[in-house]
Amino acid sequence: MSEDGLKDVVACHSGICFIDGEKGRLLYRGYDIRDLAKYSTFEETAYLLLYGKLPNRCELGIFSRRVADERHLEKPIENLIKEFADIAPAMTILRTAVSASAMFDCNHDADKICRLKSQAMRLIGQLPVIVAQFYNRKKGVEMIRPGPNVSHAEALFTMLKGRKPSDYERKIFDECLILHAEHELNASTFAARVVTSTDADMYAAMTAAIGALSGPRHGGANEQVALMMQAAEDETGIAQIIVKILMQKKKIPGFGHRVYQRTTDPRALILKDRARELAEKTGKMDFYKMFETAEEMVYEQKGLRPNVDFYSACVYRCLEIPTELFTPMFAISRAAGWSAHVLEQCRDDKNKIMRPRAEYVGEAEQPYAPLHFRKN
Repeated sequence: MSEDGLKDVVACHSGICFIDGEKGRLLYRGYDIRDLAKYSTFEETAYLLLYGKLPNRCELGIFSRRVADERHLEKPIENLIKEFADIAPAMTILRTAVSASAMFDCNHDADKICRLKSQAMRLIGQLPVIVAQFYNRKKGVEMIRPGPNVSHAEALFTMLKGRKPSDYERKIFDECLILHAEHELNASTFAARVVTSTDADMYAAMTAAIGALSGPRHGGANEQVALMMQAAEDETGIAQIIVKILMQKKKIPGFGHRVYQRTTDPRALILKDRARELAEKTGKMDFYKMFETAEEMVYEQKGLRPNVDFYSACVYRCLEIPTELFTPMFAISRAAGWSAHVLEQCRDDKNKIMRPRAEYVGEAEQPYAPLHFRKN
């Protein structure tokens, strides 16, 4: 039995994502994350994850249009968001809206895999709209609806920021979406596969995944990083905070990874470069230097390197994305990876309901005493 969060337990065979924790490499379907971030788009990467190959021009066009066609919400879902946006956190709204969305899916394709692919494209298209509707409702403004022919990254940026992105901003958004799209059998992906093993639909699996991601031990680390930097204010402040956390022997948000134990998360390296570029472009170099100071101190004191959450916080802050949307942004990206794992789980001829055993450590068998014999 594993007493360390199932560490190193192999729970399934998968052809979706390969992680080399020793060399710091990450591959989606055999393609290096560095190449995908540099040359690909989110739509192309999502297609790769779902279908197992890079699309040709025609396939990519059809897939992109299908996802774009799903950038709308039924009126009851919009009303739900309006009703609760001021009192519920973004991840609660997102989880609830995804679950409710199942009631409005009219696709009854007899082929299960075709039906799941359709549900996947619907949710990939809808998640950005749910998050943007929530955010704009809280601000008290109408959401700007993007045109039908814009990319996923541009649509998300437009709905959140109320304007079209520059080419550079669009590329940054695309890279962030790609870098967060998939990462093997993390807690939320495992939750999705467990639900799928019961033969439940994509909505149930993704609702479970979002629920898992909402927990601060899985999602939310980049939010904690941003709040830590906000409290620090400058390089001296962050140095003092790091020393205090180390003295208290607490976990430092944005550092360490269960898989990349001897090397740096390759996603963090890409995001660090983008964070510096953005900081230079936006006049936030003092903010960026706080991250470098923290990185150097933590490595010197603990030997820990930053993970994807650390510099993504810097990127999102430089783009003026509010902290409360960091984890929903993660979910928008990871919808592609979750969907790929659901499809893979269903395609497996040996797909059985996941039902592990627990080692009993409770009381030994005891005689039953009627209520009137029990002491108060």
